Amino acid sequence: MKKILVLTGGGDCPGLNAVIRAIVKRANHEGDVEVYGSIEAYNGVLRAPQEIIRLTNKTVAGIHVKGGTILGTTTKSDPFNFTIAKENGEVETIDRSDEMVQMIKEMGFDCVISIGGDGSQRISKALFDKGMPVVGVPKTIDNDLSATDYTFGFQTAVQEATDAVDKLVSTAESHHRVIILEVMGRSAGWIALHSAIAGGAEICLIPEIPYDIQAVKERIESRYNNGRGFVNIVIAEGAKPKDGSITARKSDEAGYQNLRLGGVAYQLTQQLKDVGCKADIREMVLGHLQRGGSPNAFDRVLATQYGVKAMEMALAGDFGKMVTFKNNEISSVSLEAATEAYNNVNPLSYLVHAAKGVGISFGD
Repeated sequence: MKKILVLTGGGDCPGLNAVIRAIVKRANHEGDVEVYGSIEAYNGVLRAPQEIIRLTNKTVAGIHVKGGTILGTTTKSDPFNFTIAKENGEVETIDRSDEMVQMIKEMGFDCVISIGGDGSQRISKALFDKGMPVVGVPKTIDNDLSATDYTFGFQTAVQEATDAVDKLVSTAESHHRVIILEVMGRSAGWIALHSAIAGGAEICLIPEIPYDIQAVKERIESRYNNGRGFVNIVIAEGAKPKDGSITARKSDEAGYQNLRLGGVAYQLTQQLKDVGCKADIREMVLGHLQRGGSPNAFDRVLATQYGVKAMEMALAGDFGKMVTFKNNEISSVSLEAATEAYNNVNPLSYLVHAAKGVGISFGD
């Protein structure tokens, strides 16, 4: 009897449950495979008592339409930097990676299927190097893994952002306002770019193209005549002005190592006022609305393909790799190749060219 452990790490995202369901249903065809889930990524293994559940056809029935993940997820489950709370209230991080690898062996798991983004797959690569059999599944709404054309969750996030642009266009037009919509995108501006094109925004600001605030102001002013007009701006949370920096702060959460982004929409408003923009400006931060809710059809299909492929790789002993979607084909690459570069927007790509072709300004 083979035993497979599944876990979901990093930020939540539409389609996680569809992957879990596909893994379990594919395993069911074998007859000699048991699938288990670790609660909150690696934490389920490392906690005492452990939090590991059996996954069956009954457990996963109908979950492909649900957002989130039945296994829970966290950004604070790195075995190499595991957070320990002391009795005095202080916290420290310790390396439990060797313990993690040993526990997986002792529990008899033949493979760990890790569903996660760039950070999760870097952990997978490091654990694989220590001898743990791992198969990765790419997940991130930012679509910032270069080894795959799409990560599941991205298309649903784009749809959510596009719906927001559609609604904000009408209110901006009614009040002759500038409305700034802040969407997720720490290092890659895919959500902002796609939703700006789909929603018909006038300005799109992304991390890959630092903006000139004067150019943004001039574009806004060109849309107004005697106080009449309106402008919709989509800005990625990681966007920054030329010679400037991102809007972020250090997190005070124990075990959370990333900078906390957010607030760039309000920063842009202040920058515009500082250079004399007279328009009436409002901001909206879409935030975690992009991460939640039911996955759309594209993401359900992609996630299902990923889950089936991941299980087949686990059964074949094809470890140390991540499932990919390239040129409309499901394949795999090494975890090293999967994490060696971000999938940033290329400012010279045809997608950016097309956006400029319909009049979208990037503030450059």
